Amino acid sequence: MELHDLKSIAVSIVLVTVVTWAWSVLNGVWFRPKKLERYLRQQGLKGRPYRFMYGDFKENAMMLTEAKSKPLSLSDDISPRVLPFPYKLVKDYGKNSFMWYGPVPRVTIMDPDQTKEIYTRIHDFPKINTLSPVSTLLGTGLVNYSGEKWTKHRRIINPAFHLDKLKLMLPEFYKVCSEMISKWEKLASKEGSCELDVWPYLVNLTGDVISQTAFGSNFEDGRRIFQLQTELADLTVQVLSSSYIPGSRFLPSKTYKKMKELEKEIRGLLMGIIKNREKAMKAGEAAKNDLLGILMESNFKEIEENGNNKNVGMTINDVIEECKLFYFAGQETTSVLLAWTLVLLSKHQNWQARAREEVIQVFEDNNNPSYDELNHLKVVTMILYEVLRLYPPAVMTPRAVNQETKLGNLSLPAGVEVALPILLIHHDHELWGEDALEFKPERFSEGISKATKNQVTFIPFGWGPRICIGQNFALMEAKMALALILKNFTFELSPSYVHAPNKILTVHPEHGVQLILKKL
Repeated sequence: MELHDLKSIAVSIVLVTVVTWAWSVLNGVWFRPKKLERYLRQQGLKGRPYRFMYGDFKENAMMLTEAKSKPLSLSDDISPRVLPFPYKLVKDYGKNSFMWYGPVPRVTIMDPDQTKEIYTRIHDFPKINTLSPVSTLLGTGLVNYSGEKWTKHRRIINPAFHLDKLKLMLPEFYKVCSEMISKWEKLASKEGSCELDVWPYLVNLTGDVISQTAFGSNFEDGRRIFQLQTELADLTVQVLSSSYIPGSRFLPSKTYKKMKELEKEIRGLLMGIIKNREKAMKAGEAAKNDLLGILMESNFKEIEENGNNKNVGMTINDVIEECKLFYFAGQETTSVLLAWTLVLLSKHQNWQARAREEVIQVFEDNNNPSYDELNHLKVVTMILYEVLRLYPPAVMTPRAVNQETKLGNLSLPAGVEVALPILLIHHDHELWGEDALEFKPERFSEGISKATKNQVTFIPFGWGPRICIGQNFALMEAKMALALILKNFTFELSPSYVHAPNKILTVHPEHGVQLILKKL
């Protein structure tokens, strides 16, 4: 074959490759999205027209920036500030609407029956891996897995969150909560009251509870890990809030270098704890009754019963990722729940008084409440549920559609996503009544089923097989902390408090929670 022929073949191959690549890109960012848009509109779904490549990204970002610049009063709906674009989308186009997540259409689902289906049919609507490469430094773990890996991890982790195990952790809950109360008492000791931003105390409280209950005798190492994780989370939010360029994490940067150093130190500390626990277990020592000990014992049994191969049990790296997740799932959820509870009880003094009366009546002179006593706090439970309804920690749950799937009267093509806007569902007047935006704990006086009319409309922890594994842990910790605060203090909002719910990982109080505490 002549050299000229070889060159012609090479050029042809290059041309075919370039054309194929260009078609693939053009199809992904234009033809396919337009085809999906026509399909969705034919079914009566409404939304903004697709914009090349970016979809609704720019408008979403602009609306978030604008929303954060506006003041908010305690009686306002937080949805326009926390989820401004989805809120306006539903307002303009109705509940049967969709937005563009870049070139991917994301269908809003607010119907209770369809919501139930999505949460139940976990294989038809799998978890979307929304973690950016930067976010993975914080940890992956159970909440980000799907398929067989999720099934295996859930089975192994389940025993750590059984109620009988959680009951054994109550002394640790009490100990850490009491330490925070003592600090507040000292600050208020001279005049009997003080003005205090309680937000950092609540963050440290929930971090210490996780450190104590997850690592037990390794509490100091656990506390150090929490401090490092907090620093890493702050840097991650900082990076994700700026204009993030794909691949930029590989470029020389002080921030990325620091993040990698922090992750390396966290991993090293966890590896040391886990290796020591492994040695002790192999030497025949009983597993400790902390979260890590129970998790490792469960994992050890899984491997023993099913054979020691790469597909059975969790690797050390898997255990490390789950430990990192313990911090974020537990610390984030409980700290924001307590923060918004104190804010709302400061505004609604009648409910604060009712809850305090119940705590004093149930606890009597017992300073170290048992599980049964916590379980008898009906008013406190009603309040916590209502706070979770008005201020759910997670505000949106996206799910993938990988093949054409029926959902009620909808036929969803492969390549679209569905989104459950938890915050909008919780605030929906059609589902909750005209008083949906009002703080009314009495709506939960007969339990969740009665309040929701047996519909899937209260979903602060998700629902179905993937419901948050740590919900009982979070609620038990919140009850303990709130009960001790009520027993020792009255509180009201300080004039310096600025109401600014802000979605970071969960819905944080952007400027803290300034209260005036008075000792009882």
